[in-house]
Amino acid sequence: MATDINRGKKYVASATGLDRDELHDMTAAVTKVKSMAKAKFDETIDIAVRLGLDTKKTEQTIRGTVSMPSGTGKTVRVAVFAQGDNAKLARDAGADIVGADDLAAEIDKGNLNFDIVIATPDLMPMVGKLGRTLGPRGLMPNPKTGTVTSDVARAVTEFKGGKVEYRTDRYGNVHVPVGKASFEVAALVANVKALLDELVRSKPAAAKGRYMKRITLSSTMSPGVRIDPSVIEKI
Repeated sequence: MATDINRGKKYVASATGLDRDELHDMTAAVTKVKSMAKAKFDETIDIAVRLGLDTKKTEQTIRGTVSMPSGTGKTVRVAVFAQGDNAKLARDAGADIVGADDLAAEIDKGNLNFDIVIATPDLMPMVGKLGRTLGPRGLMPNPKTGTVTSDVARAVTEFKGGKVEYRTDRYGNVHVPVGKASFEVAALVANVKALLDELVRSKPAAAKGRYMKRITLSSTMSPGVRIDPSVIEKI
């Protein structure tokens, strides 16, 4: 793990005087992170949530989507596996790449110039053959995330408009971008609240003990600021 001495000057300057263990409410945490985002580009604001889950048990892994009410500030490129009328609907909805065999061939060549892959159910046998390429990159369509659907136009619109995927890693962590440093505090707070509400809603019945263990907010170039997990009970 990198120490502050290995970090950039702006990171070190931001970390000066920051109590890494201090707990904040959502508004205070967002305000603090925004104040530390001083890069020349519009830094992404990310949230990392450590959940009290035993991810070795399938029933305690969670995966889904959440719509960010304020958007993410990111231009999302969407690829859609569809044919006929569904292909036209996907294009009309703003999909960046639409195809079937031709799209599969491009992916086989390593052309992965997209962030989300959506597929109609009838083309999933074709998409399934691309699992070794799409799976490790988190791009494999899945009914749980709404990326396997007959309503491709709606899916494209939602992901273009700020819908994001979340999933637990093997340690029970969830990492999600919640906006840009240029967003207003209220807009970022709304996105943070939307994600935390969704994680609470998705809590597995088998989960025991403390669920929200650690919540950290940070920008691309800043250290993390902790949110008090107990505030989740009040949102």
